[in-house]
Amino acid sequence: MAKDIEKIARRLGAKVVCQVPDVGGGAFGMARMAGIVAALQARLKPSQGERPGRPTDTNWIHHPKVPMSEETRQALERLAQLASSSERNVSPMQLAGQLLEEVVEQLVEATAAPSQK
Repeated sequence: MAKDIEKIARRLGAKVVCQVPDVGGGAFGMARMAGIVAALQARLKPSQGERPGRPTDTNWIHHPKVPMSEETRQALERLAQLASSSERNVSPMQLAGQLLEEVVEQLVEATAAPSQK
C-alpha cells in the first residue's frame, strides 16, 4: 500500500477498509485473480456419501507438505477468505494448489522449445 494512502483517503473524506492483494498490475491483476478463483471454484467437487467432506479436485492425487514462510501462509489465508463464498469455502491450501498448477503450466508453456509449441 502506498505510504500516503491513509492521508489521501482522509483528504478525500474516504476511509481505507482493506488492502487488495497484489496479483499483478491494477484491474488486470484483479481480473487474473478472479479467473484463478473461478477456475478453482469450478474444479472443486464435494465427495459422495452420506457425510461428504470438504470439496476437492478429484484430479489432485498428491497431497505433499509444502514449506512456506509465515507471511505466505497468512497471505494464503486472506486470499482464501476472499475466494470463499457462502456456497463454497476455499481453504488456503486449495488456493495454493490452484496457483501452483497455473504457474507451473504457464512456465512449461513459456519454456517449451519452439518445435514443441
